[in-house]
Formats: sequence, C-alpha cells, structure tokens
Amino acid sequence: MAQPDTKKIFFENLSGTGKAIAVLTSGGDAQGMNAAVRAVVRMGLYVGAKVYFIHEGYQGMVDGGENIEEASWESVSSMLQVGGTVIGSARCKEFRSHEGRLKAAHNLVLQGITNLCVIGGDGSLTGANLFREEWSGLLTELVDQGLIEADAVQKYSALHIVGMVGSIDNDFCGTDMTIGTDSALHRIIEVVDAIMTTAQSHQRTFVLEVMGRHCGYLALVSALACGADWVLIPEMPPEDGWEDKMCQKLSANRAGMKRLNIIIVAEGAIDQNNRPITTENIKNLVVKCLGFDTRVTILGHVQRGGTPSAFDRILASRMGVEAVLALLETTANTPACVVSLRGNQSVRLPLMECVQMTQEVQRAMDGKRFEEAVKLRGRSFENNLRTYKLLAHRKPESELPVSNFNVAVLNVGAPAAGMNAAVRSAVRVGISEGHKMFAVSDGFEGFYKGQIREIKWADVGGWTGQGGSLLGTKRTLPAKHVEKIAEQMRMNNINALLIVGGFEAFESLLQLYEARTTYEEFCIPMCMLPATISNNVPGTDLSIGADTALNAIVETCDRIKQSASGTKRRVFIIETMGGYCGYLASVGGLAAGADAAYIYEEPFDIKDLQANVEHLTEKMKTSIQRGLVLRNENCNENYTTDFIYQLYSEEGKGVFDSRKNVLGHMQQGGAPSPFDRNFGTKISAKAMQWVTKKLTETFRQGRVFANTEDSCCLLGMRRRALVFQPVVQLKDETDFVHRIPKEQWWLKLRPLMKILAKYKTSYDVSDSGQLEHVIRNRPKESDGSVAM
Repeated sequence: MAQPDTKKIFFENLSGTGKAIAVLTSGGDAQGMNAAVRAVVRMGLYVGAKVYFIHEGYQGMVDGGENIEEASWESVSSMLQVGGTVIGSARCKEFRSHEGRLKAAHNLVLQGITNLCVIGGDGSLTGANLFREEWSGLLTELVDQGLIEADAVQKYSALHIVGMVGSIDNDFCGTDMTIGTDSALHRIIEVVDAIMTTAQSHQRTFVLEVMGRHCGYLALVSALACGADWVLIPEMPPEDGWEDKMCQKLSANRAGMKRLNIIIVAEGAIDQNNRPITTENIKNLVVKCLGFDTRVTILGHVQRGGTPSAFDRILASRMGVEAVLALLETTANTPACVVSLRGNQSVRLPLMECVQMTQEVQRAMDGKRFEEAVKLRGRSFENNLRTYKLLAHRKPESELPVSNFNVAVLNVGAPAAGMNAAVRSAVRVGISEGHKMFAVSDGFEGFYKGQIREIKWADVGGWTGQGGSLLGTKRTLPAKHVEKIAEQMRMNNINALLIVGGFEAFESLLQLYEARTTYEEFCIPMCMLPATISNNVPGTDLSIGADTALNAIVETCDRIKQSASGTKRRVFIIETMGGYCGYLASVGGLAAGADAAYIYEEPFDIKDLQANVEHLTEKMKTSIQRGLVLRNENCNENYTTDFIYQLYSEEGKGVFDSRKNVLGHMQQGGAPSPFDRNFGTKISAKAMQWVTKKLTETFRQGRVFANTEDSCCLLGMRRRALVFQPVVQLKDETDFVHRIPKEQWWLKLRPLMKILAKYKTSYDVSDSGQLEHVIRNRPKESDGSVAM
C-alpha cells in the first residue's frame, strides 16, 4: 500500500528515554478503560519511558506510597478483555483542595513524573488541567517547605496532561464516541432483545430506564437500535400534551397487530418545565389511559459491567497509543489536550474547550434552550434524533407528500447482520417521502423471476434486531438476466433502486450502469449500501455487518484463551473469514490481543513465520501463558491453517503446545450489534433522501431519466464523512481479481497490534491526531457515531 508523503517515524528515532508517564482512571468506571491503560503502558515502555500506575485515581495520587507503582509489560497482560478498571477509580474530595493537590505534586516529583495520562470524565479532566496550571506554584511551595530540593523546580518545571474520555454516557463534547459507550449499548440492547420475547408472549408494555442523568445518548441510540415506540431524553423534552400523543401511538401500534410496546427513558428525562419524568409516572399513565399490562425495568449498573465490545477495545487501544505520542510531542506551551475520535480519525482537542462546550450544553438545558442543547451535542446526536423521529413516528396519510415514484430495495451477496435494519429504514423513510416501496426477494435471482411485492410501514416492524436477511439474498449477478430484470422493472414501473450488499452488490451496480446504453429501464437513480462482514467494498471504510462479525471473533477468542487458563502454556491458531480481505483478522487481532495476524495484503514467508514462532517462544518463557495467532482464510494458498498449526506445534515443543480453530459461519450469524443497527439505519435513511432528491431532479416530461455517473452511487464512510461516490469512478480503486480495494485504511492499525505484542516495527504517524479546535465546523456530511 502506498504510504502518504508525510512524516513516518521509526521507534529508534522516537524516544521517551528519561521521561516518566503516569496513567490513572478517575470518576465512574467504563468498559475499555483497561484496554486504554494497557496501550499507554506498552506504548510508553516501547519508546523507552518509565510508566507508572496510579491506583485509585486522584485519591491514590494524594495518598502516594504504594498507590504509585511502576508498570511492567507483563503487568498489563490479560486485562484487555476485563471490564471496569483494574487499577481502581475513586472520587477524591481532597484533590479538590489546594492542600490535596500539593500532596499529589509532592508524590509525583518523588517519582520524577511530569507526564500524566488521565482517563475519566469532564470533572476528572478539569481537575487535571487545574493541577497543571498550578504546577509551578506547587513546586515552589514544596521547596519553601523543604520537601524537595530547589533544583527540582527547574528539573520538573512543566506538567504535561493528555486526557482520554472514559464515560458510558457519551456526554463529552468534541469526541464522537467516548470509551465505554458502545459496550453500554451492548448491555442495553441485550436486555431489550431479551425483554422483547417475554413482552411479545404476554402482550405487555415495558418501560426501560437507562443511564444518562444529563445526556440522552444511550436512550436515543438504543431506541434507534431496537425500534422503540417512544423515547424520553433530557436534551429534547416532549411537547405539552405528550402524554396523549404517546398513548395514541401505543394504541395504534397494538391495533396494527403489534403485540408489545417498548418505551425507553433516560434517567435524567424531563418535561418542558424541567420536571423529572420517571418510569413509574409513565407506567401509571399507560395503565390508567390504556389498561395495558405494563412493567418497569431499571437497568442500573448492568450498563457499566461486562466485557468491553470490540469497538471499545479498538478505540481505547488507538487512543492509548495516541496519548503517548501526544505526551512525547508536547512542549511547555502546549495546552492540555484530549485525544479522541472524529469519524474514523484520531484528533487532539484542547481539553478546556471541550469542557466548556460540555458545560454549555447543561446551561442551555437549564435555560430551556433545548434545540441549542441538541446542536451543541454535535451533528452525530442531531442526526440520531432526526432519524429516530423519521422512523418511529408515522405521519398520517393526509400529511404525506405524493410522489408517485416506485422504489425497489433488495439484498445482494452473502447475508450480513444489520441488513434488515437498513431495509426497515429505507422502507419507512421512503414511505415518509411519499414513495411506494417494493421489496425484491432473493436478490437479482428473485428480481428476474418477478419476486417483487409492495412493502408497507408495518411490514418491517421488529426488523432492526433480526440477523441475516429477511428479504433473502443471493450472490447472482444481473448481467446474464439483464433483459428479464429490465422487463420486471418496466412491468412494476420501478423508478429507483436501493441495493444493500457486499462486493457482489458493487459489481451488480457496475453491470446495471453499463446496461444503461441498451436498456433505458436502468436510467434511474441507483444507490448501494455496503453490507458485508468482510469489509472489502471499495469506497467505504466500514460496511454494515463487520462490527457484529468482529464482536463474534473477539468473544470467541476470549473464550478460547480462557479455556487454557490454569493449564500449561498454549498457543491458539484461529482462522477468520474475509475472502482476501484481512480486515477481520487484523482488527479482530488488535481487539483480542493477538500476537500475530496473517493476511493477504501483507505478504509473508517462512522466515516471517519462524520469526513469529521464536518471538512467541521467548515471550512464553518469560511471561505470558497463552498466545493467539489469527489467520485470514485466503492469506496464502500454501501456508494454510493446518500448516501454521503444525509449524507452531513442532517449533514450540518443550515450551508450548498448539490448538487450532476455524470460526467459520458463526461470524455471519447472530443478532446485529448496536453499531451495525445504528449504522445501517442511518446510512439507509440518508440514501433514501438522496434517492428522493435524484428522482425530483431527473423527472422530466412525465418520466424519470437519469444516465449520468452521479445517479449511480455507493454511499460509504470516508474518514470523517458519509460520501456518495459514482461506482464507475471506484473501478480504478478496486482489485477485482481478489475482490478488495487497492488501498485500505485499516492497514495502518497493524503496527499497533505488533507494538502491543512487543514486536519492533515502524509506525506511520501521518494519520495521528493534530491539535484542532472544538468549535471548528465539521464537514457537512460528517456523522462520527458511525465511526470505528
């Protein structure tokens, strides 16, 4: 892969020698904090710095002694998959006082620590910034009290702070996703999916309370991900008279043969007068007005618990490495910064700008300026709210625009979790835009056979959480049947086409575009949404279904590694799917803490295999008990899974034994993750709005005629933006023989996996975060909540 013409550092030139970095977790715990701690420790040690744990957050810093402990490579082994924070977290009143911060400064100077990595919420990060501002004055006081030598003031003149936001609420402005949010959504959706089965059995209404005292992100996204009937959040209180509207909605859904209702309430939900809305209030209201059997479930601290999701492990690992890079590059004049994620990119933001904007949200809510509060939360939050309203609340027929356009939606290629969420979203947005929606069963095979039917709003109820493809999907390409497909389009008067699928869908759209010269039926707006676990579609960084597959891989790897707990040293060779695309093996390897991942995009030979075995043997002798090696199914036709297993077994004799496991189609199955439900729902809604726009633009003299390149597009995520790209322009970016894009962003994550597995390697920092301002406008299409 061609490297950008920018700075590329090798670790022999990036030195942390002589520096001491301390890492602490503060405030409420969040899943993924341990992954961040692990990344900071290992990256810090890798560049030659001393790294310290500060146990029990700021309390440990104030108390000193054994609470400040030097970290080793081995001390963070086996913590990647552990929830909470292994080094402890505590709220500390003493640190809020000047005397407490004086003690903390003394304890840091005793260890020579002048670099702090703080993982916590806005309160923890604000405290760190105040500590930094007071630092030189605190050192002077310590000299006056005779606690440190005078030369220490010069030696430790500046305290450098880098923050990472660990909070399940996702309530920190400037970052699209905070560490722990995705895992909390996993816990919520697991509960909602379980509750739905019992609610359906008894025709019950369930009112669920989720965390979020001041931020409704968890409530809003979980409502979007499960198709809840009603959601209540603090940023957008319901209008007066909402009680009647909610009861009418619940009643209408039951009349439409729906056997259950789900209402999701953020714990900080309020009405227009800032009065709290509780789950008990809602239960009593539903029972009184409708007489429905209604139950309340308060999820509580379940949302904070459990193992971190694949997304949170990758996010935390990336941010941990980025935090160390930021500390190495900082100067006395560099402001305290937060490392975070926007879209698919790392960024560094001035800490206090983020804190001030976060506080502005609360001030706007206190002042009843709720629309302003939603805007301050960012484009991602705004888009989530807009999409939920569009999908959950059906307009009366009299209020719908009349377009007289027919839009067909179909799945093409292998099934991927999240396809059904995308179809549901397309159908409902299409109906809201005034179109008549048609569902095509079994892809293009069903298309040419005439398996086309109109699909209504209620037909897609409950689809969001369903895995696989409810429409049915086949790998059949349209080229051989193009005449019959054109005939079916003419018979059903299809004016636009939305295809949800993988590489076959991309090839299909290219074939339909080329068929325009022969068949005018294909001169219509056509759009494709990438949906494949392999994540091998050109024009997009992410595909619907890939996150669910990653979670399946990571959960299985956790169980496999645990199976060797307490036994002798063991190495597991795991084969993943993906065709020739190494995304699942590489990113799954990073999330699962793999020692190596073999992929087609990075050729390897027997010398590389031998070096990996020797490296693992050395680690096994000194520290770790279990090794993990991932292999993409098509990485090399000769170095098969069996070959690698036999090689490791033979070369590891006397040190470790080996086991192999082929994960197979379990990577394709299961309920979609919250990320895939949300991603599929939002990009599908965006695609349908594009279809409407194109239909309006190309409708002339009583017919739709669209034959330009920009009327046949793929909607993909590129860095920070969702972008419509003409498929014909993506041909040059595609390796059609191996069915992969020629350039793939995630290859830049591979060095991270190697660094965290103790390999010497180079690391391209051209994509590392640059200091930006939080108030800067984002790109128009940005929607970071779909970012990995």
